[in-house]
Formats: sequence, structure tokens, C-alpha cells
Amino acid sequence: MRQIVTAPCPDCGKEIKFIYDTENIPYFSDILLISGVCDCGFRIVDTMILNEREPCIWEMEVTAVEDLNARVVRSTAGEIDIEELGLNIKPGPACSGFVSNVEGVLTRAESAVRSALLSAEGDEIRAAMEVLENINKAREGEFSFTLKITDPSGNSGIVSPKAKRTKLDVEREDGMSFVPYN
Repeated sequence: MRQIVTAPCPDCGKEIKFIYDTENIPYFSDILLISGVCDCGFRIVDTMILNEREPCIWEMEVTAVEDLNARVVRSTAGEIDIEELGLNIKPGPACSGFVSNVEGVLTRAESAVRSALLSAEGDEIRAAMEVLENINKAREGEFSFTLKITDPSGNSGIVSPKAKRTKLDVEREDGMSFVPYN
């Protein structure tokens, strides 16, 4: 179901259109995609899982080119790690959720590394070039890695028979731990 709602931009107050669209991801969940863009530069793109979820960690070993097609859903709370590439993508205040695939995650990582190269020096340049080389090898199926998404909201996931989901013990603001039941 798609719905368009006109509302004021949170930054400048100008009327803009927010698009709310639901999509079913087979074997995973119904999700809500939210987007809005304003001429002032405000932009929101978010993904929410419509079913109640427990805090979790998703992991998938990527060992073949076919694995790059696995669907990836990352919410605004999801942290992505690819240890073999030295990549850690933490959510920040302007973080956007997305629906993509493993190759799309590599493309986003590649773009971030290329941006970092603009201000890199010495050993940083060599390290960044090695990461870019390994990303290209991964696209060719010549570099294996594990994609890990840690999400205290439980709203991220990897849709693949190879993906494994484990529960995440999250400490609440009141100091108590939230440990989901089986």
C-alpha cells in the first residue's frame, strides 16, 4: 500500500511530500519504506519492519558470487560489520535505513572508502586501496567475508538460507538487561 502525505519539512517548514510504502519481503516480513525530500536539503529515507522484533545479530558468510544477491534490510539502528575488510558502519543521527543486497552493501562501503581517500595520507591511502581491491575481489567471488548486522531494534535482516540470526542482549537505559525469551 502506498500513501503520500503532505506535511511541513522538519528543517525549514516548507510543505513537502512524504511517501509511505509497504512491501513484503518473502521469508522475512512486511516493511514500511518512508521517504521525503525538501529543496532545503532535508532528506529522510527509513525502513521499518512492521512485525515486532527482538534485538538481534544477523550474520552471513559470503563465499560465492551468488551470495551477493542476498537481500539486506538495514534499519536506522543497524550496525554493519565486515571484519575481513576492516569495515564498521555505525548508525548516526542522519542514518538512513535501506533495502538492498550484499553487493549493494559493498557498493555503499566502496563509496565511503573512496570519499575517505580524498583526505587520506601515507599508510591510510595504502590501506584504503587494499580495501577497494578486496571489495573488487569479493564481487568476483575471489574474497570471502562475513556480513554482520547488529540491530538493537531488531528491524534489520539478511534474507538468505545462509544467514543466521541470533538474539542480542541489550542493556536498557534503566540499567536492566533485555534478554528475549525463546
